[in-house]
Amino acid sequence: MSIDIKAPTFPESVADGTIATWHKKQGDAVTRDELIVDIETDKVVLEVVAPADGVLSEILKQEGDTVLSNELIARIGEGAGAAVKAAAASAVESRPTAGVATAAAEEPKLAPAARKLIDEQGLDASAIPATGKGGLVTKEDVVNYSKSKPAAAPAPVAAQPKTAAVAVDIAAGGREEKRVPMTRLRARIAERLLQASQNTAMLTTFNEVNMQPVMSLRNQYKDLFEKAHNGTRLGFMGFFVKAACEALKRFPAVNASIDGDDIVYHGYQDVGVAVSTDKGLVVPVLRDADELSVAQVENKIRDFGLRARDGKLGIDEIQGGTFTITNGGVFGSLMSTPILNPPQAAILGMHKIQDRPMAVNGKVEILPMMYLALSYDHRLIDGKEAVQFLVTIKDLIEDPARILLEV
Repeated sequence: MSIDIKAPTFPESVADGTIATWHKKQGDAVTRDELIVDIETDKVVLEVVAPADGVLSEILKQEGDTVLSNELIARIGEGAGAAVKAAAASAVESRPTAGVATAAAEEPKLAPAARKLIDEQGLDASAIPATGKGGLVTKEDVVNYSKSKPAAAPAPVAAQPKTAAVAVDIAAGGREEKRVPMTRLRARIAERLLQASQNTAMLTTFNEVNMQPVMSLRNQYKDLFEKAHNGTRLGFMGFFVKAACEALKRFPAVNASIDGDDIVYHGYQDVGVAVSTDKGLVVPVLRDADELSVAQVENKIRDFGLRARDGKLGIDEIQGGTFTITNGGVFGSLMSTPILNPPQAAILGMHKIQDRPMAVNGKVEILPMMYLALSYDHRLIDGKEAVQFLVTIKDLIEDPARILLEV
């Protein structure tokens, strides 16, 4: 008797998916709830786990194949559960005496990206300190653990991740070329960017903001803030999200969208925050961001970032949104023109904080300045509204007390 393994039920907005990675080969033993395959859609990567102990007896869909919602992709043969558990027990017994009781009592929980790094580097998962929720070992945990280990002999090229191997091959080959298929997520990103460029009257306006008041406030309260909010760090994004929400209330057109010949004005502020991952840019959404405190905003953004890198974001978390904020400054960008995230009418771009000489009351002072960019759909938003919106954010950031007082 065998057990069918089917693709997950895709939401209405997702037509199909692609088999991205089989973590098990045909004939391998699997345990219940063990990750066996990743399915990539044009929005997120979905994980499929084993429904029971057994052996992966048949793989019906290979890597790169397209699958539909609830389509049969593999089968598990029953009767191998005892062998699987015995193998696991044997593996535990083969470990050094120190730490055996701990490993046997509780197997570490691994994020997919962390599991991949552990397998590639041949690390002992039980020795890696976990910082994720519920004792989850994240990719950052593995990277930090690897850095703290004594230097080892270089690993063979075959043991490196595929992306690293490609880079090495190209560098070594001089004029050699490598052709790889575009991932569904990257293809979807390209499609939406092209759609934004072709179907909107996109224009960008710029301003600059003095970050000294926010930086002084942050330096004064960051330790107390972190202690009061269970380790949540006080960053700059919380201030910008709150300032954006206040500005969106004052200029409803910036928070609106075009639907055919209609303008849809949204009575809420769902702010998307662009997060960069190895597979591309995703934009998880802070629902009702105007009702969140600065601490809640910072905590949610940190959680989004960690789960985005581990492929744990749900499709519902990256859909919708009435306005987007992207921060190219974390990568060193001094100025850019962000592209709209349709059907939204505007996107705010933050950039690198850089000391510059500024004229203040007739004197030259060195201040930490940041360029801000607002790209907007000129069909819906007039230049006057766009400029006033950006000036409102500038005024709120340069006087953070106004964010709390809503003045």
